Amino acid sequence: MNSPARYEILDPRFEDCIRLSAQLEQLHTGNRWCEGPAWFPAHRSLVWSDIPNERMLRLDEASNAVSVFRQPSGYSNGNTVDREGRLISCEHGGRRVLRTEHDGSLTVLAERYQGRRLNSPNDVVVKSDGTVWFTDPNYGISSNYEGVKAEQELPGCYVYRLDPRSGALTVVADDFVSPNGLAFSPDERHLYIADTGLDCGTMRRFSVGEGGVLSGGEVFIRCQTGFYDGFRFDEEGRLWTSAGSAIHCHLPDGTLIGRILMPERVANLVFGGPKRNRLFICASSSLYALLLAVSGAKTF
Repeated sequence: MNSPARYEILDPRFEDCIRLSAQLEQLHTGNRWCEGPAWFPAHRSLVWSDIPNERMLRLDEASNAVSVFRQPSGYSNGNTVDREGRLISCEHGGRRVLRTEHDGSLTVLAERYQGRRLNSPNDVVVKSDGTVWFTDPNYGISSNYEGVKAEQELPGCYVYRLDPRSGALTVVADDFVSPNGLAFSPDERHLYIADTGLDCGTMRRFSVGEGGVLSGGEVFIRCQTGFYDGFRFDEEGRLWTSAGSAIHCHLPDGTLIGRILMPERVANLVFGGPKRNRLFICASSSLYALLLAVSGAKTF
């Protein structure tokens, strides 16, 4: 089902990013909570999580056919694609980070830190050097809705860096309430992380140093209409982020230049399509898509 896209243009520069004639496409509905869209360019397909239904779904872009990718999914949440084209997933139920190999087998990348089980890995991104970075709030163990209710074994909710070659798991940030979405800037000099455990949703910006050491961490933007969850950058360094029932577009300096108004609360998004200019949006019960006039930053 298609409908005209609705925008709020706050700065004329937003007009160069959109087309007023573009249609907002509802590609699939009937989910309980959509999350973690990951785009596979080689297959022109999208994989995303339907967390409470404990399944992962797959969209074939050429035919718009939707099928079950994996069920049960361990209450998977965030997903991404590594530099070898493999799926990396955060699993609430298993409290771990998994990699789906090309033959379909599963490899556990991380499930414990210093002998204690992770809380419930939430969102994940892979840097160009192959390291895997993920957030670990406690949403998946706080109830049986998005995971399995359980005791928290770690004293906090951290952000981690995993070196798959050595298996070394390192805490890179330990001062978040509930770290959630995260993404590198196109040049990978900065890492942006959302905190959904505060009264007002915030996104912080860290400088990335040698060996993956983070510094800074100042608040980059604050959300006045909800919370930031998942987000991505376009190739010009503009940030496109979920923000309640809208998607906000920010310039590299943080200036909010426009909003895409959505019919449902937005959880996450990703750029896809042959030109990386089709924005796939996970919003509550539905998967949407919108063609933009800009392309997402290349991450593969």
